[in-house]
Amino acid sequence: MYAISLGDDGAELRPLEPWHAEEFLAHLDRGREFIGRFIAFGSKETDVASARAVLQRYADLRAADTASLHGLWLRGELVGGVLFLNFDADRGNCEVGCWLEPAGTGRGLVTRAMRVLIDFAVEERGIHRVEWIAAVDNQASLNVARRLGMTREGVRRESHPHHGVRLDLEVWSILAPEWRAVRARAAHSDH
Repeated sequence: MYAISLGDDGAELRPLEPWHAEEFLAHLDRGREFIGRFIAFGSKETDVASARAVLQRYADLRAADTASLHGLWLRGELVGGVLFLNFDADRGNCEVGCWLEPAGTGRGLVTRAMRVLIDFAVEERGIHRVEWIAAVDNQASLNVARRLGMTREGVRRESHPHHGVRLDLEVWSILAPEWRAVRARAAHSDH
């Protein structure tokens, strides 16, 4: 098991495994309305069995090397997570995403965790293109893409049916050479 410190505030990035089902469900229950504003993630997990099932599905996807879930813990409490979707090492492409309950917002947790994920994807797995997709009204998510140095590519108009309406989605991405340049600038400014 890994636990990667995300700073001095007690934030950690850890695997989110099927045995976390009860904790995952409690987290979803605390944040269900907030999380569900723009995405359906966790909306069908309403008991321990269904929570365990979605965590097992992602464990199986990780084993197949096509996706993975990683939890964000703040001072020992699960408050959100980041994930790889559509991970295709052969083609060098992946999509990343996130979710948070209100207790995890406003702390830069997703940005800090996403730096770890993108570093891993680019440097360890040879991913060339990392994509971020978010609803146009989800400013918090779009701000993370900006902070990560991603480029806005465009809008998929009315492409995401959610709560009876069709949301526009913004597509952002960063390429491996761009990511390395962003990280080099950040390292240089730290000195």
